[in-house]
Amino acid sequence: MSEIVLAMGRSLRTLGRGRVWLLFFGPAVVAVVVWIGLTVFALESLIGLLVDQPPLTWLAGWGAVWLAKLGAVLGGWLLILAAAFVTAMLLAAIFVMPLLLDHVARADYPELARVGKDSLTAGAWNSIAAVLLYLIGWLLTLPLWLIPGLGLLLPILWMAWLTRRTFAYDALTVHATGQEWRELRRQQGWPLLLLGVVLALLAHVPVLGLLTPTLAALAYTHFCLEALRRLRQGALVAVINEPPALKERP
Repeated sequence: MSEIVLAMGRSLRTLGRGRVWLLFFGPAVVAVVVWIGLTVFALESLIGLLVDQPPLTWLAGWGAVWLAKLGAVLGGWLLILAAAFVTAMLLAAIFVMPLLLDHVARADYPELARVGKDSLTAGAWNSIAAVLLYLIGWLLTLPLWLIPGLGLLLPILWMAWLTRRTFAYDALTVHATGQEWRELRRQQGWPLLLLGVVLALLAHVPVLGLLTPTLAALAYTHFCLEALRRLRQGALVAVINEPPALKERP
């Protein structure tokens, strides 16, 4: 837990640097446009579509029409929130993360050797694959939302997984070797996911939630680079014939 607090504290400190603010708000502005557009043009149709789908049709058939409509409204808003968040996530991961990573690494972790592989294509594919898996898993677990409590828990867990899958990879692909990445996943698996849970909770706070993807990029950069620094125990690493690109698994 102390590593998470440290990463969040350093992220807030990094936001005190003027240049970072220009990167920080970009994905949020686009997400706001997506949110407004979907709300104005798609919310009513989306609610109508959801109310005609199981398990909401089952509720209506059992006489709980009001509950079916409430579930459709809640599902519609959550889908819009997810779409806005995913849009901001992709923008932050593909376009903002490389710039933030370079800035933070040079300013706060200059002693870390860059012995990984700097591949924009690999990072973009990892982000897109993560979003696709997130959407599939999100849709497949919709029926579980009828179980009391899971309707609140599942969106947070899926968002936490998406955040961890996307930004942990991006934060380490330039600096860490494949062996170091596997070791960090073994040592820091649960803290990395718990950091995603913290950020997923922040994503549900009005207004602040739209800034969460860029905050996640900063937080995972600090968390992962600090973990890598501790793994190397302050020593620079030279690598010969290291296997190419890190490969992430769901």
